[in-house]
Amino acid sequence: MSRVLSHDLPRSRWLAVILVALLLGLAFAPFLFPGVKALNVAAKVVVFVVLVASFDLLLGYTGIVSFAHTMFFGIGAYGVAIASSRMGAGWEALAVGVGAALALSFVLSLAIGLFSLRVRAIFFAMITLAVASAFQTLASQLSSFTGGEDGLTFKMPELISPSFEFAEEPFLGASLDGRLLCYYLLFVLAVVLVLALLRIVNSPFGRVLQAIRENEFRAEAIGYRVVVYRTTAAVLSALFATLAGAMLAIWLRYNGPDTSLSFEIMVDILLIVVIGGMGTLYGAAIGATLFVVAQSYLQDLLRMANEAVTGVPWLAAVFTPDRWLLWLGLLFVLSVYHFPTGIVGRLRARALARR
Repeated sequence: MSRVLSHDLPRSRWLAVILVALLLGLAFAPFLFPGVKALNVAAKVVVFVVLVASFDLLLGYTGIVSFAHTMFFGIGAYGVAIASSRMGAGWEALAVGVGAALALSFVLSLAIGLFSLRVRAIFFAMITLAVASAFQTLASQLSSFTGGEDGLTFKMPELISPSFEFAEEPFLGASLDGRLLCYYLLFVLAVVLVLALLRIVNSPFGRVLQAIRENEFRAEAIGYRVVVYRTTAAVLSALFATLAGAMLAIWLRYNGPDTSLSFEIMVDILLIVVIGGMGTLYGAAIGATLFVVAQSYLQDLLRMANEAVTGVPWLAAVFTPDRWLLWLGLLFVLSVYHFPTGIVGRLRARALARR
């Protein structure tokens, strides 16, 4: 287990229990929580775990604040969408779309890294924000290529399409069809990508990134080329985000500017990193799960609470489903107050204090 996790063990009994529960929950989600909505939520969690983990490589481990992460996420989604809509539903289209998206993300992230990482942090953040905004505008304007504001709807290979059935009868409430196979394809890919990121951050390269995060002048003084390491981290982070975008497009079979390029997604990523804990890839898994589940089911819970207290008008007004964003913000404030270093940081600190 230590070798699989690249010797980055949870170092907390409760953290280990939570991570195992999340892994098993996502692995058996189609059977534990039957239904279309539950499966969509589980797939979104899987995608966001990879997306947030890739951003944590940049922010938590290297100390780089970038607002262009959703741009690479969108490139991955558009790569699959454009290739599949033009070449048809086939594995070749998927391969071409993902390959082209990775190539474009590599070039753009390398250019942004080389030209922008030499400036101070706040200026780099502003540059990435400008680039991401320009890319979103470009995607919206090129309607003949990207579908514009309406986006692109496309088909996937038959094997991972809902119309393909392995058995007529459901198993434990879950339909044995291409949709189920697609979910497990994304789940396995997410596990592989997270393990790859764990390997990166726990390698000598990852240790140098953490040294640069703590004191880049000292790292430069002892011989490390800070710009090279930071640019490499930016490129790797962009490539993983691109793969996350491709995963989202494969699941939705649709992509548009608001689906993968909106600034709201960037805000969600930042919130998830803070909730889970920066500089801990495990925090990406925990934070993404909590945030996506809360975002998906908070309205339903408020609706149930509202119906339960209909006899008390002022209390019913407090629990109205229309105010779910207010409650989501309140939950975020409470989580930051009680877990200032994130959930993973708090659990590890408690475990260390007990020892």
